Amino acid sequence: MCARPASRKMAEETAPEIHSEPLPVLFRDEDFIAVHKPPGLLVHRSWISGDRVFLLQRLRDQVGKRVYPVHRLDRATSGVILFGFSSEAASAMQQQLARSDSAKLYHAVVRGWIQEAGEIDHPLRDRDEEGSGPKAAQSRYRSLATVELPHAVGRYSTARYSLVEVQPLTGRRQQIRKHLKHIAHPIIGDTTHGRGEHNRFFRERFGCRRLLLQARELHFCHPVSGEAMRIRAAAERSWDDIISRLGWDQGDA
Repeated sequence: MCARPASRKMAEETAPEIHSEPLPVLFRDEDFIAVHKPPGLLVHRSWISGDRVFLLQRLRDQVGKRVYPVHRLDRATSGVILFGFSSEAASAMQQQLARSDSAKLYHAVVRGWIQEAGEIDHPLRDRDEEGSGPKAAQSRYRSLATVELPHAVGRYSTARYSLVEVQPLTGRRQQIRKHLKHIAHPIIGDTTHGRGEHNRFFRERFGCRRLLLQARELHFCHPVSGEAMRIRAAAERSWDDIISRLGWDQGDA
């Protein structure tokens, strides 16, 4: 059983989007460290990318010791990411995150109006696993804010967008991006699963050149102390700017 939630004040400073700046530390103890990953940074080295800088290396250099990723975030996604200081600690947390006694909460700006809460139950196929069929995948979502802009985008005379909170209940590759596309509300800035005309509108109107998806909170039971942990990331400058220009309350985002 978890103890009462820890009373630690979570870091809420604006996260940097310049990769040379130190990574903001949201939580650290003897077993784990959580940092705010900026958008556009790979978590670890990839043979399909020529990037020479990646999060795992930067964090290792910053703290002066090896770190082991507990979970992953896409390159374009920003927000909370957790590492263990040992492979045993990381493995213990990975097992917990695979169960229902932990939660990852994301915020996303999507095309269209979502005015309710719901659950998506749609199996997904991992393209990296050849010969395997679709695997069970579920996500919960709820609407936080909506807006209608007096601008023609595509075949409509106005453009509607929503701010949503999403909780993936399983951990499939690009699950949130695929699930929101499945219900016809793709994420703005998603060049793989999104809508080009809406991505272009945000780029030209707001100067937005990023995926509007952020890992906002991570809830888990600390496997050593037994504390109920809640780690929250602040919004980046680029995120705050979009939220403000869409007329939404920063408290919602």
